[in-house]
Amino acid sequence: MNAAQEPSLSFLGATGTVTGSRYLVEANGRRILVDCGLFQGYKQLRLRNWNPFPVPPNSIDSVLLTHAHLDHSGYLPALVRNGFQGHVHCTPATAELCGLLLPDSGHLQEEEARYAQRKGYSRHANPKPLYTLEDAKAALGHFKDISFDQDIDLGEGISARFIPVGHLLGAAQIQLSLNGRTIHFSGDVGRDTDPLMHGPRPFTGADILVCESTYGNRAHPQNDPEAELAEIINRVARRGGVIVIPAFAVGRIQGVMLQIARLRERGAIPYVPVYLNSPMGVNATDIYHRHHDEHHVSREDCKAMFDLAERVRTVEESKELNRRNGPMIIISASGMLAGGRVLHHVVSFGPDPRNAIVLSGFQAGGTRGAVLARGEQNLRLFGRDVEIRAEVIQLEGISGHADANELLSWMGQAQAPEMTYVTHGEPESADALRFRVDHELGWNVRVPEHLERVSIQKPG
Repeated sequence: MNAAQEPSLSFLGATGTVTGSRYLVEANGRRILVDCGLFQGYKQLRLRNWNPFPVPPNSIDSVLLTHAHLDHSGYLPALVRNGFQGHVHCTPATAELCGLLLPDSGHLQEEEARYAQRKGYSRHANPKPLYTLEDAKAALGHFKDISFDQDIDLGEGISARFIPVGHLLGAAQIQLSLNGRTIHFSGDVGRDTDPLMHGPRPFTGADILVCESTYGNRAHPQNDPEAELAEIINRVARRGGVIVIPAFAVGRIQGVMLQIARLRERGAIPYVPVYLNSPMGVNATDIYHRHHDEHHVSREDCKAMFDLAERVRTVEESKELNRRNGPMIIISASGMLAGGRVLHHVVSFGPDPRNAIVLSGFQAGGTRGAVLARGEQNLRLFGRDVEIRAEVIQLEGISGHADANELLSWMGQAQAPEMTYVTHGEPESADALRFRVDHELGWNVRVPEHLERVSIQKPG
């Protein structure tokens, strides 16, 4: 970077989509990348993962991670393999979770490439993974964790601070300070009513705010999510069905298990065997024991949550599940049906109307989860069409993301920034939140374009 260049912020991802979170700050001769996520969903978005990174990876000095989910961290192995040599700064829990997520992502990509080649459904004669397990392990060597509310010196008068935001263990909002200016990145904002996590610390102000808008065009239902889940389990169990719950291995799986454990303890549901078929979910659950200060689940509830399900650890055990009859509950990753063992369960149980597929969180456009959520009854899996006759239910009440009202409440106590950029949302969601920030808060606000670069220098 040219040291004389005007300080700037570039939107390298999470524009027009909830995936691929990547923001590049250039100032004082430094390049700092906030988040380094994978693009997911529509094919034209996924193909961006294969494009050369917009700036040479070896020109980036530091990476700051808001949290561990792959749409925020999942491109790191490719960035390191392609030349990034600096530190990846994050909270201790984020570092621990990335230690599970990134190697698992590399392993799954290698496995899927081999499976596609073996079954012959790839257009490529020799399909390759975006990165490998070894690439992911190499990336973890660059991690440097930092506690909440401590300043990190990034050089040349630039510092950063991680501030709790709920949503997930270790998740943070990040405030960058440079040249007497502050730029605030919301990360994924959690909820005060989250069954697991403490609520987000309110936004206290900055010169520039970059805010997510995953649920920017809607409000979460006010019904009791545990009661809704109980009704589903009772209904499907009565007809002897199998309930398949695709869930994010980090965060959502633990929340779903907690709610089922509480329902079982109260006698609100019959005894139905529960299987946790996600090795990464098993390991991530253990991390919750080590970070009790970040969530509000009692140790007794934590133990009940961990003891609820029978762990499915091997591929052979996973295949055996598909030969069993209901009633039973299978919780497995990934949450948007982007990959993982859950796809094989959908192939096995999706065609039977006695069964149910319960979507437990946001489904990004272009994902298989979004296809099911809009009522489609055919799903393309492993190179063939699978008819889905199982009941499909989407539970939005247990989302870990703040809705539009909660986002406005989170930001609305602060003085108006000079500019607010609304990102990390589908186009309709981002624009709806932009409208409300403009009309209800009276702030300067806009939705940036992909690869847009804006000045962060003080006006005038």
